[in-house]
Amino acid sequence: MKYKIVFSDIDGTLLNKERELSPLTIKTIKEVKEQVPVVLISARMPDAMHHLQEQLDIRELPIIAYNGGLVLVNDKAISSVVIPLDTLKSIYDFNTENDLNVHLSLYHHDEWYVPQTDFWAEREENNTKVAPQIKVNAEVIEKWTSENKGPHKIMAMGDEDKIDKISEFLSKNYREDLHFYRSNKNYLEIANKKISKFSAIEYLLENHFKISTEDTIAFGDNYNDVEMVGGVGMGVAVSNARQEVKDVATTITGHGKEDGVAQSLHKIFSL
Repeated sequence: MKYKIVFSDIDGTLLNKERELSPLTIKTIKEVKEQVPVVLISARMPDAMHHLQEQLDIRELPIIAYNGGLVLVNDKAISSVVIPLDTLKSIYDFNTENDLNVHLSLYHHDEWYVPQTDFWAEREENNTKVAPQIKVNAEVIEKWTSENKGPHKIMAMGDEDKIDKISEFLSKNYREDLHFYRSNKNYLEIANKKISKFSAIEYLLENHFKISTEDTIAFGDNYNDVEMVGGVGMGVAVSNARQEVKDVATTITGHGKEDGVAQSLHKIFSL
């Protein structure tokens, strides 16, 4: 079958052990994009994806950021779904009133606010190559209230037991309203439950590319990739993927840090 478009997750899927694009991955995707569009899809903010697009020579193509919360075409939002501000306030209040002091990074489009420069902020800056703005959570909430904005993503970062408490609070109060998943034991990523990577793919395919999901390839590794990998025509799990992703995948390729995506693309597109 001739597939017409490729979507790829970034962290855990596309980057090598240095959290960078390998020369082989860059070369392969540049060759593939001569045949079909290659679209990056991630929990990251747009600014943390653009430098990767530039390396891959796909800067002109759309991106799906925040696990589907923001879809950009020509750097303009064609779909944007945020977390209600009241929900953010509730999470902030729980964090402060219980003295958890969990780091809450707050994201809207290309705005990224951290309450202070700490281990978590520096780690994320190193991982994403984007520098945050420093503003305490309460001031961001006040600013976004006046601007009628909400967060596309909240990233809770901290000790495992404290992240457990945040997760339990969300499970008790917001299970029907929010997606929240552990990208690792110290990270909890929070988004509006109305969105997913797969819902964003469907939206972009229908409203921009006019391509069916059956003609689509998607690569992923983590819990937030399950619906996407299971929903497209060819879902590919890297070998380091969560078992839940492998269970719904059409096929499994090599390790994400060892050019697994490039290996698969070589076979699919006969490069």
